[in-house]
Amino acid sequence: MNKDIEANRKFDRILREWDPFKEGGDFYDTEVADAIQAVHQLDDKEALTQRIKEIYEFSFEKPLLVESCQKVAEQLLQIKNEDSCEL
Repeated sequence: MNKDIEANRKFDRILREWDPFKEGGDFYDTEVADAIQAVHQLDDKEALTQRIKEIYEFSFEKPLLVESCQKVAEQLLQIKNEDSCEL
């Protein structure tokens, strides 16, 4: 399977399991797509954390704790870095 497709599936799973507003994992299609795009564009944990926070807060007009977003950003970057290190 294409490495990018597999990574995107992993990103999708993590973001849907996160469910920051307790709406159910299938409720976040737009936010998940935007967050996955951000993972591909950003390598810095703090920048990705802020971007994820902005995406979800914009959509739901509710605040999120930066710590919650940071945990997700760390998981996503870990997957991104593991996949990029494979031969």
